[in-house]
Amino acid sequence: MELLTDRIKEDMKACMKAGDKARLGVIRLILAAIKQVEVDERIQLDNDRVILVLDKMLKQRRESIRQFADAGRNDLVAIEEAETLVIQDFLPQALGEEEIGAMVSAAVTESGAESIKDMGKVMGLLKGQMQGRADMSVVSAKIKAALSG
Repeated sequence: MELLTDRIKEDMKACMKAGDKARLGVIRLILAAIKQVEVDERIQLDNDRVILVLDKMLKQRRESIRQFADAGRNDLVAIEEAETLVIQDFLPQALGEEEIGAMVSAAVTESGAESIKDMGKVMGLLKGQMQGRADMSVVSAKIKAALSG
């Protein structure tokens, strides 16, 4: 199985050859974030951990986009959105609304959750399956809706 970091490094080389400086900058940020975790924890990250790093970066970008949009800084929103697209290229295929809804329903049934108090059980079941494939804040909202309705 090919490591995701190898794919990212190959893409970096292709960007260098093509002169795609914007994409190259984002890829270097990704590799730096991965390297930081590897150095801090003294381990080589597997694909699952790399996906967690990418997902965290995506979450940071989404929050920045929201804050910049609220402040009327559309120039910075555009930069963050461009970075988001590059990061998403390395994540697994995103789940659609229907898939997320079906997975939430199945997890609610499987966990026996009956109220908002049981949200942690449902989230625990879904987090591993959906990490890097869905915005967990959207998933959280769907779980709340399912448990309160």
